[in-house]
Amino acid sequence: MSDRFYSYQVANGHGLPHDPFKAIIAPRPIGWIASKSLNGVANLAPYSFFNAFNNAPPIIGFASVGYKDSVKNIEETGEFCWSMATQPLAEAMNNTSKPVAEDVSEFELAGLEQGVPHQVNVPFVAASPVSMECKLTQIVQLTNTAQQPLDTWVVFGQVVAVHIAHSHLKDGAFQLVEAQPIMRAGGPGDYFSISAENGFFMGRPT
Repeated sequence: MSDRFYSYQVANGHGLPHDPFKAIIAPRPIGWIASKSLNGVANLAPYSFFNAFNNAPPIIGFASVGYKDSVKNIEETGEFCWSMATQPLAEAMNNTSKPVAEDVSEFELAGLEQGVPHQVNVPFVAASPVSMECKLTQIVQLTNTAQQPLDTWVVFGQVVAVHIAHSHLKDGAFQLVEAQPIMRAGGPGDYFSISAENGFFMGRPT
């Protein structure tokens, strides 16, 4: 261990009061994922491992630690929706993380209106300023370096429809700051928001 860095081998443990991994890879956008069971129950759950992975066609994905209802529903139906989690919706988003039976709809649990989709048979969060309808492209079970399967599943979906609130469009550009998105960070319940004061522009070198 050098004077400058606190270094550790993951296999031997980090030796700190709290695992720094999630605090380092942060803040992370939230995958507020809606799915529907074959019985027609609308499921909604937040996932902190989420991001965009391709532009044309647009593909987004999230990782579920454990084969949860979201993964099961999406594998069976081939569809899901993502909605942006925002500060006004933070408490409702948090309520959808409650562990409940698969026949319980988190939309009803959190008092959220279901948005009407155009291309899939899965609702989205009507109150969210942005939602995306997705068709499943891949479900990948992660493995470790020994090629042993992990209890973590990454779900990828191609975006087939996007819904943006008119109030957050200005001259044809989406106003991200005005949407007030929240992002997950380390710790048991740490979140971050963004502000115009923290933004800056940097063009690509030519």
